[in-house]
Amino acid sequence: MLKELYNYRELLKNNVKKEVRGKYKGSFLGILWSFVNPLLSALIYAIVFPFILKNTQDNYLTFLVIGIIPWNIFITTIMQGTSCIWINSGIIKKVYFPREILPISVATSGLINFLISFIVIFLFIIFTGVGFSFYILLLPFIVLIQYLFSLGIIFITSAINVYIRDAEYLINFILNMLFYATPIIYTSSLFPVKARFLLNLNPMTQIITGYRDILLYKQMPQLSNLFVVFILSLILIFIGHKVFKKLEKGFAEEL
Repeated sequence: MLKELYNYRELLKNNVKKEVRGKYKGSFLGILWSFVNPLLSALIYAIVFPFILKNTQDNYLTFLVIGIIPWNIFITTIMQGTSCIWINSGIIKKVYFPREILPISVATSGLINFLISFIVIFLFIIFTGVGFSFYILLLPFIVLIQYLFSLGIIFITSAINVYIRDAEYLINFILNMLFYATPIIYTSSLFPVKARFLLNLNPMTQIITGYRDILLYKQMPQLSNLFVVFILSLILIFIGHKVFKKLEKGFAEEL
């Protein structure tokens, strides 16, 4: 795979550019929507959620922004990646190129948008007085884990979606449910120990918690948990690529 990607590196680069630019093409605000969407979501939750659960979390708006922005990037990447083969069905039927370029392009464009969105997170950290610590040096490691985890998922979902068109809607439903099973708008300390154990089985729980440990609480994240998710992501990419290559043989016929 790596050899083929290197041989088609120009196509990969151009496809990533197309994904980044095309997302907001024709929009008045353009790439600013990468900032506006999560901010609006965070403001709504910051107003409503404290009244529901009497949340006493300090710097709650910053707490939300640090959780919502990575989550929005994650679900956007998964949904765009799931449909990327169908969307590019025309070129797939006409020209040969490594099909892996399509999900990789989606995941990489999501990574670029994520890095841009960190401007919003950093502004909140600065203006709320939270500040930074040297643990921020570990931030690229967690971003890498999220990238690999997302890529492993869309290798599988993009291939399955070619054969089962309802898969896209089922995945969207699962992601909506997963939102409430991830401590984004709440802290896991609100739940009993047994419930927290179940929450911690969710890889995105470890990723979101890692961001907050570094950026909000300025403490060492649980590296052992993050390392487990890192290994899980590598395994997922390996299995996902095998599934993708197996199902790839029938893409042209199904499309």
